[in-house]
Amino acid sequence: MTKLDEVKDILYSKNASLVVYYSNGVIKEYYQDRVKDIKEILHENEKALKGAIIADKVIGKLAGSLLAISGVKQIYADVISEYAIPILKEYNIEFNYKTKVPFIINKDNTGMCPMENKYKDEKDIKKIYWDIIKK
Repeated sequence: MTKLDEVKDILYSKNASLVVYYSNGVIKEYYQDRVKDIKEILHENEKALKGAIIADKVIGKLAGSLLAISGVKQIYADVISEYAIPILKEYNIEFNYKTKVPFIINKDNTGMCPMENKYKDEKDIKKIYWDIIKK
């Protein structure tokens, strides 16, 4: 079983929202919605995700941007938006997914996630990172 398979299995078996296989070999699962866990990890230590392998329930442009800038090595997403894919490709992050969607839906299921909508046309993902992590 690969490390990616391992985090993917934990994502589903523990119903986690995010599972991280850190470069030091520690595996940790997280349970907050949206990108809260990623933000907290990076607020605590900007280099924490460098070389990490991630399994996440939802990867949109915001999460993809944060993970790309933070140096994640590999990603599995249950759901991935078409806005995230070009970023992951540009940063040479190996990724796979269960379902691809045009965009991430908001919590009310009435339209686009506000953060995906806010950043959908932003070309500079370092600006996204700065807006979310540094503010």
